[in-house]
Amino acid sequence: MKNTSPKKAVILLSGGLDSATALACAKSEGYDCYALSFEYGQRSMAELKAAQEVAEFFSVVEHRTLHLDLGALGGSALTDTSIEVPTSPTEGIPVTYVPARNTIFLSFAMAWAEVLDARDIFIGVNAVDYSGYPDCRPDFIKAFEQMANLATRAGAEGHAIHIHTPLIDLSKADIIRLGVDKGVDYGLTVSCYAADEQGRACGQCDSCRLRIKGFDESGIKDPTSYQL
Repeated sequence: MKNTSPKKAVILLSGGLDSATALACAKSEGYDCYALSFEYGQRSMAELKAAQEVAEFFSVVEHRTLHLDLGALGGSALTDTSIEVPTSPTEGIPVTYVPARNTIFLSFAMAWAEVLDARDIFIGVNAVDYSGYPDCRPDFIKAFEQMANLATRAGAEGHAIHIHTPLIDLSKADIIRLGVDKGVDYGLTVSCYAADEQGRACGQCDSCRLRIKGFDESGIKDPTSYQL
């Protein structure tokens, strides 16, 4: 007898451009989507409001926001207000890197997937137009997926968990074109590391520069509201 149960996916949803596009990809592939966001002590809280609006826009089955305190550990300009967010390109891994962030987020997504009896997780990591974070690389995702299938009951019972990275090899311009094709309203998203309470982007941080460059190269009008 054919299995008619809906296929479920957990989507890591930050409220930014990439995660919104990853959610759109999951929806277009027919998944029942469960969005997972984090209040982790980040400098800008506007992205969480954006995540809620994106989740509602795509009519996800459920959207949860978990509360962590990565700021207690420090070490990142995104969680420690004593460290300035760079407004010009820097060499190496930037101070906006949050130690172990994607490892932690994927661990919670893995746990929720088990509870939901879901086999799929979507994350909007990218290894082309990105900030040089080590936890956005294909090798990291492959290693985490292997670990997930060793560490979970689902994996032990032969129900492998698969981590989808539909944006991993795309430029920011290609991501935007893909998202527009799948109906993403980028006006709802917030990508800025230092957005104000109204969600207006600074226009100067690394994330803003990549977003501006992406819209410019895509030929699509940038709907972002900027402070400047």
